Amino acid sequence: MTLKELRKKLDNIKEYLDLESKLQTIKEIEEKLQNKEVWNDYALLQQFERKKRNLQNIINQVKELDDELTLIEEMILQENDESLFESEIQQLSKKVESFEVQSLLSGPHDEDDAIVTIHSGAGGTESCDWVAMLFRMYAMWAQSNNYKIEIADMQEGDQAGYKSITFIVSGDHPYGYLKGENGIHRLVRISPFDSNKRRHTSFAAVSVIPDIENDINIDIKPEDLKIDTFRASGAGGQYVNKTDSAIRITHLPTGIVVTCQTERSQMKNKATAMKILKSKLYKLEEEKKAAQLKNISGEKKKVEWGSQIRSYVLHPYKMVKDHRTNLEKTNVAAENVLNGDINDFLYEDLKYLKGEEND
Repeated sequence: MTLKELRKKLDNIKEYLDLESKLQTIKEIEEKLQNKEVWNDYALLQQFERKKRNLQNIINQVKELDDELTLIEEMILQENDESLFESEIQQLSKKVESFEVQSLLSGPHDEDDAIVTIHSGAGGTESCDWVAMLFRMYAMWAQSNNYKIEIADMQEGDQAGYKSITFIVSGDHPYGYLKGENGIHRLVRISPFDSNKRRHTSFAAVSVIPDIENDINIDIKPEDLKIDTFRASGAGGQYVNKTDSAIRITHLPTGIVVTCQTERSQMKNKATAMKILKSKLYKLEEEKKAAQLKNISGEKKKVEWGSQIRSYVLHPYKMVKDHRTNLEKTNVAAENVLNGDINDFLYEDLKYLKGEEND
């Protein structure tokens, strides 16, 4: 990395971290800490102090990196020869890249496994096939980036693809990298199922939740569960085992239904289904808290789960575009996206989500 590239990268990090906003938040926290009511609420006091400490730590780290880079820039200016400081530039580049990943993957559950569910939208066979294409995309991404995929449940389409599929991704920060995939994915193409070769638009909803089984204890009452067994169906290839011991668990208070047919063992299927149910209940509770917080503060986010986040156009031209970050890939690069080359989108989504946190 050259000095110019390093400066650009650090400036980009400073931009999406929005340090001015963080300084303002620290100021607001310090004002709240003057309130006697806060001091009387130990949990709230700890929450404010922890947030202030985390924000100040980010600001300090950026300042240290910026000061070190400025010093190198000044020395190069004096010597008029960047090559003399190649070692220092590369060492600092590693520090900046490490901090960048750390700052983007610093969420409370970013290290957790990701539970991904893809549901077909309206459109029958077309949408079911689109679900299969998306699953293939994520599976190829996982294989290329040393992640493991395990299918927990699938409902095959009547003619092709899947009505829905749920799989668990494990490896290095899988939830952190995939959390930005939440939302509606749109496909435009000439349908292989239409004898008239007309252009069709299909939709699929992707949901990504963290596997919080080992992080948080979720208390589920046995009387709140309805557990059914049934015969599993579907191929699933290398990602799923055939089984006659599939499990369906219904959480009666919320109506959440989880099915699992990964293992031959009914006991293992039940354990996996319970793990997914706990994560869904946790996510539901987090969404309720977030909604309450927005109502209290009058905050309105621009993007919610149900919004369209990305379009994949294969006809009359080839383009994949993310509607939040405006990142586009065209022609061969667009084809590569559907073959698992999605890291650029995941990275830009992380920066976008970090910016949303700062708003």
